[in-house]
Amino acid sequence: MKPTNDTVPIVMAFSANDPTGGSGIQADIETLFSLGCHCSTVVTSVSVQDTCELKDFRPLSTSLVIEQARAVLEDMPIAAFKVGLIGSVENVTAIYTILRDYPHIPIIFHPCLKDGGQHNQISVEFINAITSLLFPITTILIADSISAYQLVPGADTTHACANKLQEYGSKFVFITGVHETTPVIYNILYQGQELVKTFKWERLPAQYYGCGCTLSASVAGFIARGLAPIEAIQAGQGYTWKCLKQGHRLGMGSTSPNRSSWLEKKSLELGSLETFIKKDE
Repeated sequence: MKPTNDTVPIVMAFSANDPTGGSGIQADIETLFSLGCHCSTVVTSVSVQDTCELKDFRPLSTSLVIEQARAVLEDMPIAAFKVGLIGSVENVTAIYTILRDYPHIPIIFHPCLKDGGQHNQISVEFINAITSLLFPITTILIADSISAYQLVPGADTTHACANKLQEYGSKFVFITGVHETTPVIYNILYQGQELVKTFKWERLPAQYYGCGCTLSASVAGFIARGLAPIEAIQAGQGYTWKCLKQGHRLGMGSTSPNRSSWLEKKSLELGSLETFIKKDE
């Protein structure tokens, strides 16, 4: 049967549920909605966290991950895949078996280096699994510098990390300096062992969580809307920076990106809301 959708790009996002709404699947949904896309969600893990810290998380079974994805893939035309927190070595394999069946669909991978056995440190088995299975089929690999150094132990610069990560097969490697202490954020983009571009952004004063999820989901959204990879990366940074600049501190910890910052403040005023409320006749 011919797909009925011919207007809204659909991105399938693999990630964890975040009860604060600041990261993970919730960040993917908000970001993609803001960019005029539809987000199909495949939950890989359930987390226990607040705005201060991740307390615990439990990966879902591989069968549930596979069944969620297969059900949607047989029903809806997916324009791009976005992969975030996976949660276990077993789910790395499960996601790989799904994605390899759709080689024509771009994959944006934001590796969250946590696994269900010991969520405060990443296992060698998990790193081996993602580098050998997922990296070779990834279109754009997006990692912050801390994750990049974890993936490439012994590297002394982010450029060395990018060069090594390129060897695993991703078409593009994009490393951000969001967690560094420099007054300016430097993000570097590599393709084919070569530095394509260095992006510079003003460092904002707050501490954020969910910015990596927002960035990777926005890049996936722009890819789904037809932008070339380099253009999508540029646009995703601009969108994310605006979300951070207008972020809100919802709890006692880090600030959450305001992914609906494109809404005018007046739309939240009572006078505007009244237009949506049916009055008694």
